[in-house]
Amino acid sequence: MNEQPNNPLHGITLEKLLIKLVDHYGWDEMGREIDIRCFNWEPSVKSSLKFLRKTPWARTKVEELYLATSFDA
Repeated sequence: MNEQPNNPLHGITLEKLLIKLVDHYGWDEMGREIDIRCFNWEPSVKSSLKFLRKTPWARTKVEELYLATSFDA
């Protein structure tokens, strides 16, 4: 079994994480928080996922933003 009880992102897909951040911040604010082209120029979930899956440093920044964000319940 591959359980990760101490990983706060365990069980959350990158797509769900990204959609929740975009719903919370919007693309404009996401682009200000993390200055990457896929957030600032014709943003979409599909293009952002493609970039984030290939770019570990950018994915790390998105995951850090997710963990630092207080979402309304």
